[in-house]
Amino acid sequence: MPARIEDYALIGDGHTAALVSRDGSVDWLCWPRFDSGACFAALLGTDDNGRWLIAPAADTDAADSSDASRDDTHAAAQQHEEESDCTTSDASAKPKPDEKPVPRQAGKPPAQAARSEAGKTHTKSAAQRTKAPAQRAHDEHQGGDGTPGQPGYARSTRRRYRGETLILETDFETPDGAVTLIDFMPPGNGWSEMIRIVVGKRGTVKMRMELVLRFDYGFSIPWVSRLTRDSGIKAIAGPDTVALRTPVDLRGENMKTVAEFTVSEGERVPFSLTYSASHLRVPPAHDPHTALARTENYWLEWAARGTVEGKYAPAIRRSLLTLKALAYEPTGGIVAAPTTSLPERMGGSRNWDYRYCWLRDATITLLAMMRGGYYDEARAWRSWLGRVMAGSPEQLQIMYGLAGERRLPEFELDWLQGYEGSKPVRVGNNAVGQLQLDVYGEVMNALHLARVGGLQADETAWNVQCAMLKHLETIWEEPDEGIWETRGGRQQFTFSKVMAWVAFDRAVKSAEAFDLPAPLDDWRATRARIHADVCAKSWNPELNAFTQTYGGDALDASVLLMPLLGFLPPSDPRVAGTVDAIEKHLLHDGLVLRYRTTEVDDGLPPGEGTFLACSFWMVDNLALQGRVAQAREMYERLLALANDVGLLAEEYDPISGRLVGNFPQGFSHVALVHTGLNLMKHEQGMASAAGQPPHDGQGREPPAGTPDAGMQSSPVV
Repeated sequence: MPARIEDYALIGDGHTAALVSRDGSVDWLCWPRFDSGACFAALLGTDDNGRWLIAPAADTDAADSSDASRDDTHAAAQQHEEESDCTTSDASAKPKPDEKPVPRQAGKPPAQAARSEAGKTHTKSAAQRTKAPAQRAHDEHQGGDGTPGQPGYARSTRRRYRGETLILETDFETPDGAVTLIDFMPPGNGWSEMIRIVVGKRGTVKMRMELVLRFDYGFSIPWVSRLTRDSGIKAIAGPDTVALRTPVDLRGENMKTVAEFTVSEGERVPFSLTYSASHLRVPPAHDPHTALARTENYWLEWAARGTVEGKYAPAIRRSLLTLKALAYEPTGGIVAAPTTSLPERMGGSRNWDYRYCWLRDATITLLAMMRGGYYDEARAWRSWLGRVMAGSPEQLQIMYGLAGERRLPEFELDWLQGYEGSKPVRVGNNAVGQLQLDVYGEVMNALHLARVGGLQADETAWNVQCAMLKHLETIWEEPDEGIWETRGGRQQFTFSKVMAWVAFDRAVKSAEAFDLPAPLDDWRATRARIHADVCAKSWNPELNAFTQTYGGDALDASVLLMPLLGFLPPSDPRVAGTVDAIEKHLLHDGLVLRYRTTEVDDGLPPGEGTFLACSFWMVDNLALQGRVAQAREMYERLLALANDVGLLAEEYDPISGRLVGNFPQGFSHVALVHTGLNLMKHEQGMASAAGQPPHDGQGREPPAGTPDAGMQSSPVV
């Protein structure tokens, strides 16, 4: 059974990413791209669907017996061959005379790893449920009773990233000593590789390694053979090849590749797992320790380019680094999350594939990178956006593949039981074909911000924008599926109309500021017409709030963005009324729901956690209303919901005290960045370019003659 979502950490190399649990198990890794099939899919199934464990070994040989019987249920066995001999399933069998044997490590104990106890039912106290994930994880991994833990025999576990890098260090304390497990993926290799190094810190610790490779999302069992020139094995299934190199002796056991070894103080034992296409040669071996130094330099040099300073800088900089890890380096596209089908409610069906690039993320991601000082990443994302939006405006999609692929068919993987039984497990996303009018506003805002930030676009980009607006003029009054990608039919969503207004507003601003040719009178007239339409049809006087849809009575947290986008000033009483109404009706334990799924028919069974990005939007609104102390308190509570290495999922369940939804979620981290910078009054000039009013608690216009002057654009209605 997989770990809790908040118990995972992220490592990546700019092509893909892996999730590593506190207990040393890699339970999710898609190779060679973020959206490829997973070779480790235990996150959404069982250990038999693929994982890579390195952890202290248990002191009993019986701990693994239940798993051996479970492995016997497989229809086929993972085969281990000796060079050309395919008859043995034991990779440690005596080699042939012409074969290079895997070196053995003297004095290996015959220990086997203890298995996870996560399948047991644990009753948490109310006090324990209310703790933030990071503190609760710390408490629950400080054993002290000497009993075997999950999955190895460690009395306590601590972990961290090495400085401002994606190098994960996990400390295991056992009765016999202490070790540190270092996990990382070297960027810029020319191929994708994951390296794990066990470092002895104190005493002598018995360790166990267990590799279960299952390609194609835990389905395909590979054929395993020994490497002819290195110490290790090679696994092949269809188009995929993975090679494991290590000086430790390996053997086959119950359709797994396993090893037991000891590590004493000062010793370092490396493991390197490398991916390649099966028709190509296995990439050459590199020194793991040299790769570690190079990887550390890469991330430290990248982080040093950042400009964020202030009270919330550590969390903001970690979030920016996480966004960098979600970027597909060859194209500049940024995935929403590196996972699929982590549930928005445990046991529920709101499970989606987020390993694609949403245009909606364009504005906030591009602005976050620029506000953080990372203009190269912003430039790459802008270039990706320019490529995918090229073509007929009628064919603009809400999301694309990493390289701009348009077809992302959705299907279900019935052999995976789902995270904690949450089915179905989905690959692809049918929302790709939805009409979501807000993406036109996202694109226009993104490109306007790029120009303001000095990322000049060519003439073609402006011509494409003009064509998009011409099309938007003909469809903005139509119903759509909205920002939340509902599956209950199209409606007249308020936020979609607000973003249509943003599209024309930002186009007008770009044309005026950069002397671009445009039918400004027509655009201004359409902008004013949309604004009047929203204010007339979305305002509910009984609720004293803007509602989710025209003429509706359901609230929606997306309307919290109206003052942040400049649609209305924070001082407008309708904004204050909407904030009050959402506080009364959409807060759950002080955090914000998107909307009440029990009251809104979105085509899906009800039930989900609080949406973290919406809670950050509430923080911004509180600050704009002059409630700065309350805003800071809420922001700091949100920061405390991040796990012990600073990562957030899409949502948080206050009842169970757990992160839920895909993880880590780019949308949550971008919201964390913007709200933190706003609270620190950081880079207000760039924030104003996004249409945001100054965070002085009064909603006043910027003084004349300043960079922010004239950037507010709320028409008087």
